Amino acid sequence: MFKKLVAIEPLNLIPSAEEKLHTFAKEVIMYQDIPSDSEEMALRIGDADAVLLSYTSQLRKDALEKCPDIKYIGMCCSLYSAESANVDILYANSRGITVTGVRDYGDEGVVEYVISELVRCLHGFGENADGTKAQPWDGEVREITGIKAGIVGLGKSGGMVADALKFFGADIAYFSRSEKLEAKEKGYRFLPLEELLSQSEVVITCLNRNTVLLHEKEFEHLGNRKILFNTGLSPAWDEAPFAKWIEGDNVCFCDTTLALGSDRFLHHPNVRCMDVSVGRTRQAFNRLSEKVLANITSYIKTQ
Repeated sequence: MFKKLVAIEPLNLIPSAEEKLHTFAKEVIMYQDIPSDSEEMALRIGDADAVLLSYTSQLRKDALEKCPDIKYIGMCCSLYSAESANVDILYANSRGITVTGVRDYGDEGVVEYVISELVRCLHGFGENADGTKAQPWDGEVREITGIKAGIVGLGKSGGMVADALKFFGADIAYFSRSEKLEAKEKGYRFLPLEELLSQSEVVITCLNRNTVLLHEKEFEHLGNRKILFNTGLSPAWDEAPFAKWIEGDNVCFCDTTLALGSDRFLHHPNVRCMDVSVGRTRQAFNRLSEKVLANITSYIKTQ
């Protein structure tokens, strides 16, 4: 059992999971707002030996070094790599602090979002930003069947998006750090990034946070008359070439401003951004809660 557990910000756990946290520590403090800076984070943590946070704060060395009692940090959000995490894992590990995170809790909502918005785009459902009736992407209604779809990043989320598009008849190509046997068996084509961008009509980036693969050269290969989705927690592109590309005959779908990268694009006529995280579903909160509690339980058992 921990001496003191502090949630430095809202965790998005279900009520029963928050109640369960009180069984893991003698004292539990849960803040319901986001700390303004690293100094406030350090003050909130104080002498706690366990810290929980979500994806909205950056817990870095400058805060951690002021909190010598920390033994465990539980990320109540996705953790794919130390480089993309919102916790300074390398520094934490150098101090013997265990950092855990979760994966694959909101992917189903992401898949539904991509399919929903692509169908609306191809069929011309809904209205444009100026209130006029939307028109089908090709000028006539078409299906997903036969569309060339390129997936950038074939992890769990990217793989689920690919499978869903394949179910509807799309021709799937993908770019990843290496070719995947399972994807090859499904008939998905492994392509260099530049070829994938030039050959695909629809490109879906499914990358870890802070991973940028689309630079000026990549947008040149992507070209005009394309549909771009970003399903990550941060933009997959450099802002300047994206700003130039979006002025063309293109359209970009992002669920949040974080994924879009800047609110300067929010009301652009070629951008579709609801500014609502599509992974925040009832089922996702349940999965997140179960995995956070499992991480804490596993850690305590090893002590």
